[in-house]
Amino acid sequence: MKPVVSAKNAWACTVVSVYAIFILGAIALLYRGDHEEFVGGREDVEDGKAASNVIFSAVIVYAVFLVFCGFQGLLHVREKRRGAISL
Repeated sequence: MKPVVSAKNAWACTVVSVYAIFILGAIALLYRGDHEEFVGGREDVEDGKAASNVIFSAVIVYAVFLVFCGFQGLLHVREKRRGAISL
C-alpha cells in the first residue's frame, strides 16, 4: 500500500488531531457539565448538552483524521525502513 499524503503532512495532521481531540473533548465536557463560564451568560448557549453533542461529533471527526494520518505516517516509516509492500 502506498501513502496518499507526504510524511510531513501525515505527521502534522496526526499532531493537530491529538491536540484537537484533547482540547475539544475538554470543552465538550465543560458544556455538558453546564459550566458557568460557558452557559452562564445571557448571550451564551442555553442548552449545554446539545452544544456538547455537536462538539463531541467534531471529536469523532478528528479521531478519524488521527487514525488515517497516523496510518499514513506509519506507511512512510515502513516504506523508508523496509520498502513498500507490493502485491
